[in-house]
Amino acid sequence: MFKFITKRPLWQNILFAIVLVIIILFLFLQSLNLLTRHGDTLVIPTVTGKSFEEAKKILESQGFDVQIQDSVYNDTAKALAVLRQFPEGEDIVKVNRTVYLTINRAVAPEIEMPNLEGLTFRSAEIALKQYNLKLQDTSYVRDMAKNAVLEQHYNGKRIKPGTRLPMGSGISLVLGSGLGNEEFPVPDLIGKTYTEARVLLESYGLNLGATAFEPGVADSANAYIHEQQPDAVLPDGRMNMIRQGQVINVRLQAQRPPPRAVDTTSPAPQQP
Repeated sequence: MFKFITKRPLWQNILFAIVLVIIILFLFLQSLNLLTRHGDTLVIPTVTGKSFEEAKKILESQGFDVQIQDSVYNDTAKALAVLRQFPEGEDIVKVNRTVYLTINRAVAPEIEMPNLEGLTFRSAEIALKQYNLKLQDTSYVRDMAKNAVLEQHYNGKRIKPGTRLPMGSGISLVLGSGLGNEEFPVPDLIGKTYTEARVLLESYGLNLGATAFEPGVADSANAYIHEQQPDAVLPDGRMNMIRQGQVINVRLQAQRPPPRAVDTTSPAPQQP
């Protein structure tokens, strides 16, 4: 063969070598293209919103590999539903591409209930969103702290800060509606039990404030009130006045105190 090549002119040998290299390079590229399936592309189907099993079946049937990239919780989506995908739906990619899915958790993670009491309504709304909780309902009671959160409830019961509950739970808030416009005599609580006083004040739209105890009080619910602030009677003997939403502080003792020397009874105010 060497003799065959050398009998030709030099320029023909060079041309033959160049053509041979081109043919070899072309065959190599074609074989590489066949191995990598270069140019073979597919459109990724959109699987967000579908269950993981359904999404996996669709993707694998079209030649894609599937992997779970992350799992998060979304209370508005179904359990194990696909929330996000990468690459996104309708993207054009090569075959055998891996599609990464983010799915919704089957069980809501637990969080600690924040302390909303004492916050303004707006601040409480922001805090609920930060903790991934929902504002379920609001109600109002007469209280001087207008639009402030007085109580936080979950499933109809008052919930303490730090209590663990599922993320996305609905929280109800009790807010202050401010003071009433009309004044009326301060109800006389002296001689009443703590329970009786609380019921009476609720009927007036008033609130029990700070509660102090004398030594020997074992049962606060049935202990007797012997001091209140503000008092029902002014030092000059006139009836003291109050408005709905205000508070009355009391001091309790174990024995019933003697009756007052003056009559402080007055009819309950009409509810607005």
